[in-house]
Amino acid sequence: MIPKRVAIYCRVSTSEQSAGMQLDELRDLATRRAWKIVGEYVDEGFSGTKSSRPELDKLMADSRRRRFDLVLVWRFDRFARSTGHLLTALDEFRSLGVDFISHHEAIDTTTPLGKMVFTVVASVAELERSIIVERVKAGLARARAKGKRLGRPRGSKLPLPEVRKLLASGLSMKKVLCFLG
Repeated sequence: MIPKRVAIYCRVSTSEQSAGMQLDELRDLATRRAWKIVGEYVDEGFSGTKSSRPELDKLMADSRRRRFDLVLVWRFDRFARSTGHLLTALDEFRSLGVDFISHHEAIDTTTPLGKMVFTVVASVAELERSIIVERVKAGLARARAKGKRLGRPRGSKLPLPEVRKLLASGLSMKKVLCFLG
């Protein structure tokens, strides 16, 4: 029997985070199932709300080239948070004969039940994100209503000759700004 060719996709939202844990678990799963990993696509520092990410774009292009049989993700929200984006990608995978498995949720689109459960869970994730956005906006509006100034403090205009003089003396820009600020 020919082993399935698997593409692993991982994403973390900030460059301070690491996709190492996701990769380790997915590599282990592929090994246990005797699948052949033919590609690893890792986006670091990208929000799940962005439908275009460098490694995700490569994954989609490689799926069109039929370079793998299965896309394996740690959690489906690592792939997408928008139900529309998720369903569009899944539909494209289906038309290409590429299966999709979300390890953490144990969702497998190779089965009809797996496809239905995946759609429901994706909708819940999108709802959760929308609720978080609403809460943040409400909190910001409340803070503004109470007179709180949001964002970076407005800087005063620095005298350019003085800035140049301080920089020329060997001070860093950070120290110059602190000195004049």
